[in-house]
Amino acid sequence: MDLQELLRKLENPAHEMDSADRFLSSVSRIDISDEYFQLKADIHDKLTKIIDLSLLEGVEEGRLRREINKATVTALADKTLATIPLNTSEHERLLKEIENEVIGLGPLEDLIQDPTVSDILVNSYNSVYVERYGKIEKTRVRFKDDAHLMRIIEKIVSAVGRRIDEISPMVDARLADGSRVNVIIPPLALDGPCLSIRRFAVDPLTLKDLIVLKTITPMLGDLLKAIVQSRLNVLISGGTGSGKTTLLNVMSQFISPSERVVTIEDSAELQLKQDHVVRLETRPPNLEGQGQVTQRNLVRNSLRMRPDRIIIGEVRGAEAVDMLQAMNTGHDGSLTTVHANTPVDALLRIETMVNMAGFNLPSDYIKKFISSAIDVVIQAERLVDGSRKIVSLQEITGMEGNVITMQEIYSFEQSGIDKDGIILGSFHTHGVRPKFFEKFAKMGVPIPEKLFETK
Repeated sequence: MDLQELLRKLENPAHEMDSADRFLSSVSRIDISDEYFQLKADIHDKLTKIIDLSLLEGVEEGRLRREINKATVTALADKTLATIPLNTSEHERLLKEIENEVIGLGPLEDLIQDPTVSDILVNSYNSVYVERYGKIEKTRVRFKDDAHLMRIIEKIVSAVGRRIDEISPMVDARLADGSRVNVIIPPLALDGPCLSIRRFAVDPLTLKDLIVLKTITPMLGDLLKAIVQSRLNVLISGGTGSGKTTLLNVMSQFISPSERVVTIEDSAELQLKQDHVVRLETRPPNLEGQGQVTQRNLVRNSLRMRPDRIIIGEVRGAEAVDMLQAMNTGHDGSLTTVHANTPVDALLRIETMVNMAGFNLPSDYIKKFISSAIDVVIQAERLVDGSRKIVSLQEITGMEGNVITMQEIYSFEQSGIDKDGIILGSFHTHGVRPKFFEKFAKMGVPIPEKLFETK
């Protein structure tokens, strides 16, 4: 079937149907009921029988939506389908939901289009939560049943060339807009399929945005900019949802466009604006356990690609060894993130990852290796009111015995919570002139020394 035949089928369904005027004239209200979901499912099944879904990508979306809308109106008059009285607004809502079922992500489509939603968390077919402005809230969105939810999940994973079933019950992938998707289904998920979508803004946040959001102060913003421009190696630490990747994106904006940058990620999330960027992404093994490409493989390969800087989305394992080697062998200005609750924990995690590589290196040697590779550790945190803050910026100063020494340059100190649940506090300098201040001067980065004075 070609594209023209597809459109003709949409305009002239296989079965002649009566008018749907009786539905349009109804004024009664309906809830999200099983009967309503059954009607949607019946119409969707009828449309999929006459539509070759493989041809949908070849149709302009606006035209396709119009044709699906027209076919749905006709389908509503089919007396073999469930009959529910619908008023005008409910009828329009049903038409839109059918469109989303056929060419979108069904009940999730409105959430995907909502710019205020940063996370979509589907715990089961009738339990969907979202995160807005750092706060999680339950929605009225639901699926008909587990089969309906699985149909949407299969649409997502098949679009990125993956599959999910009982043999491979977990998938970590991404949508076309860069949003990260994680799926886990029975038998691993006991209460039915679970879906998590971490969304990313079409336009990445800038330094000015972080200042407006009070994630940082203007002075701290100037310091972050100088750290990148003077090619210091940076480790960004924080928990899930603390804003590590957002901060990494913001800091990457200060990399000179003349530099060649290689990014390495499990799921591509970084949105660098420079032209000279090579983006690499890992690959999981196939069903036979073959073909896996790990972050460590990519880090090793990137060293042969003549990078000026290497950015690793997040270090999780043995690739930490190659990352440290890159930082120690001429790739200054590299950036990465790690899951940890404090800067000290971040360095401990890096040491643990190096041990995971199986080199059996002495602990003292690993710590010395880390202290010479990383210059700055930045701690990001999501506070109880949902806001994100840079709560600590510390410089690694070297070793004392077998301990990595650090000094805190900037910190956020919480003083309380107001009546509306908003965190109260302020940023402070600690009167410490960092050792890397000398590198600012050498690199011609204009940062006044008074920036580090206590007030």
